[in-house]
Amino acid sequence: MGKLSTHVLDTAHGRPGAGLKLALYAVHGDERSLLKTAHTNADGRCDAPLLEGDALQPGQYELAFFAGDYFAGIGVDLPSPRFLDRIVIAFGIADATQNYHVPLVMTPWSYSTYRGS
Repeated sequence: MGKLSTHVLDTAHGRPGAGLKLALYAVHGDERSLLKTAHTNADGRCDAPLLEGDALQPGQYELAFFAGDYFAGIGVDLPSPRFLDRIVIAFGIADATQNYHVPLVMTPWSYSTYRGS
């Protein structure tokens, strides 16, 4: 069975995004249901997969990363309102037998992602 994981890199400071809060949602049309909240560890990863085994189902999902809180928490002087506060990545899982890794590479002003395995 497959699994879903993530990794956060703070490229503004050249280090993992440690202690960053994230939330995982299942999306069904206009409805979102919260599946899990977590915080990244010292390496910018979650200690366990976000979903795995039977919990990983084909469908639409969203990962919300609380980037503004993270940057404020490490002392970055941010404008009000924050340019990037919550970074939401909407993605689909087509084959639940595969691994889906959704990393976030971020600064207070930009972000990128890709599908890893």
